[in-house]
Amino acid sequence: MGIPEITVQELAAKLKSDAEFTLLDVRETWELDYAQLDDPRLVVLPLSRLARELAAALPEAISASPEAEVVVMCHHGQRSADVTGWLIQQGWKNVRSLQGGIDAYAMQVDSSVGQY
Repeated sequence: MGIPEITVQELAAKLKSDAEFTLLDVRETWELDYAQLDDPRLVVLPLSRLARELAAALPEAISASPEAEVVVMCHHGQRSADVTGWLIQQGWKNVRSLQGGIDAYAMQVDSSVGQY
């Protein structure tokens, strides 16, 4: 079974809605200077920190409930797929990786988020 994914178009629709979910950006902080989404549901948690601290690094919105809806995002989709798989192994049930990452989002949905 593959890693569950969400398309950039599906994410764009979710961002326009009042849906309750966490958009977990696992890119490193320096990457945010080049491309970033602006949404109150966005939480930045660099993969380097997550690798060091594991589940202790997760924000309360995610750690409080393994049923919480989480969309994991990175630059091209590989790191987010890895984190999505890890979260599923840890017991989270409603986690998806953003297919193609923020780069695909910028190319297909909104170029104003930036590219690098």
